[in-house]
Amino acid sequence: MSPTAVPLPTFPSLAEASALVEQLREKATASGLKLWSLAGKTLIPVVQGGMGVGISAGGLAGTVARMGAVGTISSVDLRRLHPDLMEKTRPLEKSRDVAHAKGVIDAANNEALRREIARAREISQGLGLIAVNVMKAISAYAQNVRTALEAGIDAVVVGAGLPLDLPELAKDHPKAALIPILSDARGAQLIVKKWEKKGRLPDAIVIEHPRLAGGHLGAAKIMDLNDPRFDFENVLPAVREFLRSAGYERHIPLIAAGGVSSHEDIQRLQELGADAVQMGTAFAVTQESDAAPEFKQVLANARPEDVVEFISVAGLPARGVRTPWLDKYLRIEPKLQAVAHEKRCNMAFDCLQHCGLRDGKSDIGQFCIDKHLGHAQEGDTQKGLFFRGAGKLPFGSEIRPVQDLLQRLLGGRAAVANP
Repeated sequence: MSPTAVPLPTFPSLAEASALVEQLREKATASGLKLWSLAGKTLIPVVQGGMGVGISAGGLAGTVARMGAVGTISSVDLRRLHPDLMEKTRPLEKSRDVAHAKGVIDAANNEALRREIARAREISQGLGLIAVNVMKAISAYAQNVRTALEAGIDAVVVGAGLPLDLPELAKDHPKAALIPILSDARGAQLIVKKWEKKGRLPDAIVIEHPRLAGGHLGAAKIMDLNDPRFDFENVLPAVREFLRSAGYERHIPLIAAGGVSSHEDIQRLQELGADAVQMGTAFAVTQESDAAPEFKQVLANARPEDVVEFISVAGLPARGVRTPWLDKYLRIEPKLQAVAHEKRCNMAFDCLQHCGLRDGKSDIGQFCIDKHLGHAQEGDTQKGLFFRGAGKLPFGSEIRPVQDLLQRLLGGRAAVANP
């Protein structure tokens, strides 16, 4: 179990857990929502999004899946949740032997990923699906994808870049669902056409609205976040029409992500052509989230004016809470960018394929993202980088169980206590 994980509620039997899944399905359909299918399973129309570093790991993903939904583990730097792996790798973070340090740290993260997948499976009891989210922008992208597939993961979800090579990476795992995260109809068309030439189609597509989502966003610049081409009213019907006109006989589910906080939001998005919705922040602040209590409070207590957009070191717009560190960084960013050619990264491992700090790129972020996400995972409210979506939370500033969240989203406002 991770050092930050809270005790998880347990069911007396598989029958008890199955009964809750059936209850949630009935609640969804009775309230006018549609169930959906992925990888041969019928699911409630809610997907828990992947959140690194160590925010959505096996505990949260397993709990969500146990309730008949899709729970997602983020593959990024999971070693932080395992004291033995951190003891082994922390001394190497500033090693001069970069190749050796990177190899050991990457191996530790892949071991942590295998552990978290196993933990999620134990909790979920096979009632929902377990996915792994891998950022295309990280240097260990291919390794993480292969590790997840070899561990028998149900689905691989890839964002922060176009995963044109995902079909090749998964060629020996035809049963694993492959799901790209995209933001507009053009990107969806490109992926489908490229993948089709490689003998695969997406098993689902996440359509993420960059004006509403948290973390790294699918737009080239901050000024593009409000572009109407990203609006669900435009993207969902356009993608659905493209798939229909292209003659794909198999239905490809669409998952809308960003700004979802209520039953009404899910119903509206299903009417626009979505099969399910993906939510991150709302799950990050649940009792079963793998995040530290302080992390949850930062997200839950953030006011709209506290949430800001900035350019990450990965070169992508990002959205997070204006904490003391982020506030100071944004004030001095122009000075840091002015000396960007002077490489200031002293970490021995390349966590990103392209990094503004390491590579001296003056037009993008100039901070160590792994370090500050690590501070957030540890609950350091002064130094941490806390990614957050732009929307309101279903329970305001309350920290509630996953079951309460799903009960509310699927049609009822009354909370139900954990069994």
